[in-house]
Formats: sequence, C-alpha cells, structure tokens
Amino acid sequence: MKSKILLVDDEENILKQMRWALEPDYEVFTTSDEGEAMSLFEQEKPPVVTLDLSLNPQNPADLGGMRLLDQMLSLAPVTRAIVITGNDDEANAMRAVRLGALDYYAKPIRLEELKVMISRASHIHQLQQRVQENDESTDGAFHGIVGTSKSMKDIYRFIQRVAASDISVLICGESGTGKEVVAHALHEQSQRKNNPFVVVNCGAIPENLLESELFGHEKGSFTGAHVQKRGKFELAHTGTLFLDEIGELVPPLQVKLLRFLQDRKIERVGSTQPLEVDVRIVAATNRDLKRDMENHVFREDLYYRLRVVPLDMPPLRARKEDIILLAQYFLKKYCQEHRKQPITLSPEAEGALLMHPWPGNVRELENLISRSVVLSPRSVLKPSDLGFALDQIPTDVNLKFARKAIEKDFVQKALHRNSGIVSRAARELGISRVNLYELIDKYEIRVKEFKIARTVGKLQVKRREVI
Repeated sequence: MKSKILLVDDEENILKQMRWALEPDYEVFTTSDEGEAMSLFEQEKPPVVTLDLSLNPQNPADLGGMRLLDQMLSLAPVTRAIVITGNDDEANAMRAVRLGALDYYAKPIRLEELKVMISRASHIHQLQQRVQENDESTDGAFHGIVGTSKSMKDIYRFIQRVAASDISVLICGESGTGKEVVAHALHEQSQRKNNPFVVVNCGAIPENLLESELFGHEKGSFTGAHVQKRGKFELAHTGTLFLDEIGELVPPLQVKLLRFLQDRKIERVGSTQPLEVDVRIVAATNRDLKRDMENHVFREDLYYRLRVVPLDMPPLRARKEDIILLAQYFLKKYCQEHRKQPITLSPEAEGALLMHPWPGNVRELENLISRSVVLSPRSVLKPSDLGFALDQIPTDVNLKFARKAIEKDFVQKALHRNSGIVSRAARELGISRVNLYELIDKYEIRVKEFKIARTVGKLQVKRREVI
C-alpha cells in the first residue's frame, strides 16, 4: 500500500510536475485551494505534506500555507511538512520551521532533490510511527524482557520454541542478567500459564530449612513441625517451579531433586509415602557448574538432567544496543510508579550509560534509573544525575562503537543548537542535508525533540484558545 502525500501549491504546472514525479511511489493528492487542502488533510490524513507558503498570487503577503501548517500540525503533530518558498522568503520559511515544519525548499523546484527530501520525510514519519506503536504496546518488551539486539531476539525465539514442551531448562548467566524474567516468560508462553509459577532461591534459604521448603514435611517430623506443610513442589503442581541459584543446592538435596526428575515423585520430610507431582523444572545459576562437577561439588547426572535445553544469558555489556532502550523502559516504569512527569536522558547521559561496563547487568541499570527518578529534580537527566563523573567513564571500549556514539552525539548537539533546523545543522557539521538525514535515520533521532520553538508555538496556540 502506497503512502499518502498532499501537495498544496497555487501553481498548477508545479502540481502537475510533482504529481507526475511522485505517483509511482505515493498516493498523491493535490490542490491549490486553502479550504480544500484542509478538507483533504482531515479526510485522507497524509503522513507527508508539501505547502507553498503563499497561496494567493494577487497577494503574496497572504500566507495561507502558514495558516494551513499551523492547523494541520495542531490536528496531527506527527505530520511531516515541507514548506516551499520563493528565493527571497527565507524569513517566512524559518517561521514555518519554528511552527513545526520538517524542512523548507526554495523555488525553482528541482524534482529529484524534492523527491529525496519527501522520501526522507516519509521515512522519518514511519520511524516515528514505529516508535509510538512500540511505546503504546510493550515498550519493546517481550513478557517483561526488553531488548532488540540479535542476542535478545535469539532468546525470544528460544522461548517460543521451547515453552510449549515440559523439558527442563537450565539458564546460565551472570547475576542481574534477567534469568528469572526469562523463566517467567517460558511459563507465560506455555500451556501451564494459568497455573502456579513458584520461585525458590536455593542460595537464600538456610540449608537446614531448604529441604522442608522444597518438599514439605509431616507433622512431628522434627522439632517445631507442629502441622503438616506442603512444599514448593506441591504448590507448583500443574505449573512451573523455578529453582534459582541451583548451584547452591547441597549434595543430599541434589539427590532428591534428581530422583524427582527421574520418576516425577517426591516425599515429604518425615514421610515414606511418595507423592506424584506434575511440575516443570526451570533452573538458573551464575556459577560454572562444569567446574563444580570437576570439583565434585555438583552431581554430573543432575547437571545433565537439568541441562536438557541450555540457555546462556548475555551480560549487558555484550548487548550495548539495548542499554538505552532498557533505560527508557525503566524511566517510563518508575516515572509512572512514583507519579512523576516524564523524564528523558540527555545525549551526554546516554553516552555515559553506553560507556559504563555494567558489572551488575540489567539489575544495576534498573536500580540506577529507579534511584535517579526519585532523587533528580530534572526532567532531562545529566550524567551527574546518574552518578557518573567524567573520570569514571572507561576508555577501553570498542573503537567502532565509540565512533558511533560520538557521531550520534555530534548530530544531536548540532540539532539542539539549531532548534531542529536540519539545513542549519548540516551546514554547521559541514555535510549535506541528505547526509544528515541519513545519520538521523541511522540513529533514529527524533528531530522534533530539538524544535524548542515549536513548543513555544503550541503554547501560544493554546493561549489563544484560552483567551
């Protein structure tokens, strides 16, 4: 399906030329009338509009295109508008850009150049739509897992393939990488999703209590056992039991777990009566279980029973492209939780986050963002708000990655200094507008965020409405 575009110009020859040039790629609507233009816009909702600022040949000072721009952007702020002006009308073009136009083009029209500009506008609109759809749905989250890197997409595919079965899964990875979140996603994607998901941290429960916690006990089986108790295995019946830090399980309990995996039966402490339990086991560890096997700390037969399907969680430092997405996800989450106005990251803050090694992985990032939301008075976080100082930013980073981070930062700063005016930012950077648009697309930069004056324009419109 072709994308729609509305062309508004008082010169019929120009409209005919533009229609001829654009119709192979777009569904084109044209008009030279201000009222008809607004009707077409409301009816067709085109993502991209070109507007001749002066629509009255008898009175060039009558800027009908400017009025249309104001009305259209008030109705649909995501519209990408390109204004077309005469060579001596740059001042009005700047006014239009401040109102929210994406860019301007001076007559005489060179169709190939204008086609490139329109293509960029259409692409930027598509990117914006995808971002909005992402925000409105799950913030890029898959059952609570956030990430668009190749490694995370592989994990999403793994979950979708494995979830439907009842085979055991062993999730390995550093602390804070999201092993429990993945385990829960496996449960939510399975046929057991409406049944219990029970979590046991094998390293957090005292050794003398863990057996009773897992398998339950009979009344009077030991001092203090005043009543019969069902263990986590029974509580997880027909559902999923997540055994976190499985490497901390002591040898006697390793034997009992192995027995369950073999015959699907357990025995409460103090009982000789086996109980059949329908439970899927998902285990996780941050330890090197192979080394523990060699050191006779972890049973080899249990290891291979648990590791029917292995999954290795990548550390956050190995998926740097997910860091900003995760940070934005947590910002939104904790702003809502603490009833605060939306908070964003400055380019400098993004750079600091990207350069940090994240020894605590996603958990460290989440805690940092949560703390910053609570403590920072700013709506735009600086590196200092995140607890970073310049001398804390490491230098031992991949050169290619560092170059990309610097390049993105330069583009963002140039756009900021020029209030989002692409042509001015391009001149400052010493590159063409086409090259700058390519960089904007590459780094998915939202130009409108830098159009400070547009916000002022909107406030003025609202002020007039109030009056």
